[in-house]
Amino acid sequence: MEVIAERITVTTKRIAQAMKEREIAPILELAKVQDKAGCDYIDVSIGPATKDGDELMAWLVENIQKEVKTPLCLDTSNISAMEAGLKVHQGTPIINSASGQAGRKEEMFELAAKNNAKIIALCMTDDGLPRDADERCMIAFDLISTAQTLGVQAQDIFLDPLILPVSVQQEQAMKSVESIRMFKELTDPPAKSVVGLSNIYNSCPEEVKPWMGGTYLALLEEAGLTTAIADPGDKQLFDIYEKAKKTISGQSLENSDAEKISKTLKVLKAEDLFSASYLN
Repeated sequence: MEVIAERITVTTKRIAQAMKEREIAPILELAKVQDKAGCDYIDVSIGPATKDGDELMAWLVENIQKEVKTPLCLDTSNISAMEAGLKVHQGTPIINSASGQAGRKEEMFELAAKNNAKIIALCMTDDGLPRDADERCMIAFDLISTAQTLGVQAQDIFLDPLILPVSVQQEQAMKSVESIRMFKELTDPPAKSVVGLSNIYNSCPEEVKPWMGGTYLALLEEAGLTTAIADPGDKQLFDIYEKAKKTISGQSLENSDAEKISKTLKVLKAEDLFSASYLN
């Protein structure tokens, strides 16, 4: 499974300040840490970047790639800033992201085709989030069709079913898993798939997060997930992921982890109601 490292983001106070002040050191430090942890791409998120977005994205791409050779996933809703980053990127980047929303579909796919980039496509329209796997697949098929018309091949698209927090919409967890399973049948060769893994445990207590994230990642991979946006340095989460894979495949674990994984699977499958203290 591929991992897109998630930690260089304007939503983090220290990184936002570094971006504002054009202080590259803390950004490079994170890039190197994530690269060493074994990621396949490094996400660089500048948000809307309505002021000086073009210059900021180009500055980030050029300076990160001086030190780190792992390709980048450029993350912004500012199309002009996205294009500025793509122009200076070395190698094949990912655009994060297109969607079915107005202004986020044709324009982003055209950028991907023009710059020989891969692209994340969110299963979302102006009507909001899809209700189930069927709606996600309808949106995904439309996104793939549009992309191919504009010159982007299916195998260069990462379909994102959009994970919702289990603490808010518990029943959606398995609908996203089923979407991943169905995405594989939309095209031949199939598109890739991606999730923002931390969304599943958003608002969960800290002690719950690695169990929820690791177990859910194992479920998603079993369904066919190819790529996760996550922290590659989260050793506990990825250790639980490896153990959860064994549990899902029918192997038995010889320690107390088995009970926690079993409880988490029941919550994810909505067999037990979620509560912040479900592990206890």
